[in-house]
Amino acid sequence: MDKKTKPIADRKLLGIAGAAWMFDALDVGMLSFIIAALKMEEGWNLTDVQAGWIGSTQSIGMAVGALLFGAMADKVGRKNILIITLLLFSVGSGLSALVGTVSLFLILRFFIGMGLGGELPVASTLVSESVAPSKRGRVVVLLESFWALGWILSALISYFIIPAYGWRIALILSALPAFYAVYLRFSLPDSPKYEELKPKEKQSMLQNMKKVWAKEYSKQTLILWVLWFCVVFSYYGMFLWLPSVMLMKGFSLIKSFEYVLIMTLAQLPGYFTAAWFIEKMGRKFVLITYLIGTAASAYFFGTAEELPLLITSGILLSFFNLGAWGALYAYTPEQYPTVIRGTGAGMAAAIGRIGGILGPLLVGYLVAANTSISMIFTIFTVAILIGVIAVAFGKETKNTVLE
Repeated sequence: MDKKTKPIADRKLLGIAGAAWMFDALDVGMLSFIIAALKMEEGWNLTDVQAGWIGSTQSIGMAVGALLFGAMADKVGRKNILIITLLLFSVGSGLSALVGTVSLFLILRFFIGMGLGGELPVASTLVSESVAPSKRGRVVVLLESFWALGWILSALISYFIIPAYGWRIALILSALPAFYAVYLRFSLPDSPKYEELKPKEKQSMLQNMKKVWAKEYSKQTLILWVLWFCVVFSYYGMFLWLPSVMLMKGFSLIKSFEYVLIMTLAQLPGYFTAAWFIEKMGRKFVLITYLIGTAASAYFFGTAEELPLLITSGILLSFFNLGAWGALYAYTPEQYPTVIRGTGAGMAAAIGRIGGILGPLLVGYLVAANTSISMIFTIFTVAILIGVIAVAFGKETKNTVLE
């Protein structure tokens, strides 16, 4: 492929994979608003602990999905797994609009989580393996920027649909991406690096999982696992509870949704600046800088009493946290060779999802125990700083050619 057509191919790949990424974010983002709406709906009698379990059950599914589908992607290809996971979370989301009990809602959120958790590391691996080293980091961060589009879309749907038409209609809308899987089947090519693998190079899923901890990969695996745990623990603990935290600080449901939408818009410049810095300054620079910014913003958001500081710190929290996420997805697949890249990225994401289980659950129990919001956000601040320390010991992968 010549130099004139290559950028067009990259943009097409980014758009196709990015749309799937956006639908993933739409579902995750909408859940935070739906939890807030369920807590106010008669008949559900949703407690703070149950609300925490909704987010945590989805994260349990995401952990299982990341581990299972990440490993399967090294056996049957990145494209096939991307389609399967997209169908799983879209259909599950539509079905959850029909339930009337917390228990059934939780069961479906588990399966939705499996699809969500499996799609993300597989999509980032596919894009990483399809783009030239000189722009790989930037393209993967731009892929992650579609997460912000999904969150903005979820905030808009939640703001305009949930108060007027109810949360069930919002969930039915989130099932529409299932039709996108048909488009992917015919329009998305698989990873060229994966297709170059010979059948004898493809090992069993268990062998691949063991190889991730082989001597030559053990250090980066440990660093990634600590980093992923800290980032996901703090992200889901903070962002799934964001509308509810605004309610606790005295704002109405409509105002809470409005302010969260404003904060969500800051995710896009966070991604775009990270995409620019990641090829200029490197992966570690972006991760460390943006995580420190996240930690500081989280602390001030938790302690804010006045609206101006609350909105400003919330905007900066979205800006820095999502920029760091983009760098994390660019950095992770670069640590492993093609034969175990899906497995390595999936296992790291699965460990992260354990943090995603504990984060929302912890907030639910702490809120029920009348723990202050400032103390809760201080816990997340410390967790993020531990992630900073971990990545400081990692290797820089800027411009490296994938094995």
